[in-house]
Amino acid sequence: MNPHINRDTMPTWGGILEELKKLREKGTPIPFDLIRRKYLRRLNRYTKRNVVIYMSQWSQPGANDPENISINEEDIQGLMEVVHGLKGTKLDLIIHSPGGSAEATEAMVNYLRTKFTDIRVIIPQAAMSAATMLACCADEIVMGKHSSLGPIDPQMLVYTQFGPKYVPAEAILDQFDLAKKECKDPENLGTWMPILSQYGPALLIECRNAQDLSISLVSEWLERYMFKNEANSKKNAEEIALYLSAHREFKSHGRHICREKARDSIGLKITNLEDDQVFQDLVLSVFHATTHTFSGTPAVKIIENHNGKAFVKIERNIVFQVPQPLKEQVDDGKLSRMKKDIN
Repeated sequence: MNPHINRDTMPTWGGILEELKKLREKGTPIPFDLIRRKYLRRLNRYTKRNVVIYMSQWSQPGANDPENISINEEDIQGLMEVVHGLKGTKLDLIIHSPGGSAEATEAMVNYLRTKFTDIRVIIPQAAMSAATMLACCADEIVMGKHSSLGPIDPQMLVYTQFGPKYVPAEAILDQFDLAKKECKDPENLGTWMPILSQYGPALLIECRNAQDLSISLVSEWLERYMFKNEANSKKNAEEIALYLSAHREFKSHGRHICREKARDSIGLKITNLEDDQVFQDLVLSVFHATTHTFSGTPAVKIIENHNGKAFVKIERNIVFQVPQPLKEQVDDGKLSRMKKDIN
């Protein structure tokens, strides 16, 4: 345990809110960035590992455009910005995300794995869908009692008479198979024609390809990283990827997979966040400080490292870099002048 960290002073969600209020009362500008970065630095000092957060506002009300909070191609720019200049091959990646593009996730994994040989993914609350896929590129996943993963079955955007709707690829394939059986009776054609008319000519092929992509990516990453040098690594990786992608198993794309099921039933390598109480408090302090940032600013996605270098997505479709603190910093609850660059 780091002797400079007193666990009794670690704030809860409400404690960090009080910290923010006190700084605001003192006239400190943008206290959200100062507090969030303070706990990111503390986490880095405690673990001696690089720390990067990839978090979005999806679990809080207020975000209007799903694309802004989801994993997308723009996130590569964010990762490049915050990874640049980091030293060492060990990374703690803190993820809080609803998921998004499997293709963008693949690009993120490819990039991170060229920079770091030891990646630990930490889930302070939830990493769903493609964010679960991202977590599967880790050497190990850290979860708390309250943390969740989610199914990785791909969702297809279908334009219906009621507007665009995301539908599980497996459900579309199952529905088409059912239609083929029932339409052998001509009396059922009238019922099925309006439903089948929603499907474009390539949709079924796209569904199968999307399924194959999710399974193959997760299987490859698990075999290469989480289960490397283990017996039956390929078989175990394939079984886990197939299970996570099975819509029939989960019934809903939004189902939450708790830590015990992820580890004991599915077979992922999961470490308990509570095993190290100081580590847990630091991780949750970073998480709470970031959620306060979402509540108090227009930010809807933050990618940031422990040095304060950040790439922030704003709801108004504006991306900006939060400047790295050069003159002021908060350390141990006190505002002090920096005598040298934070790096």
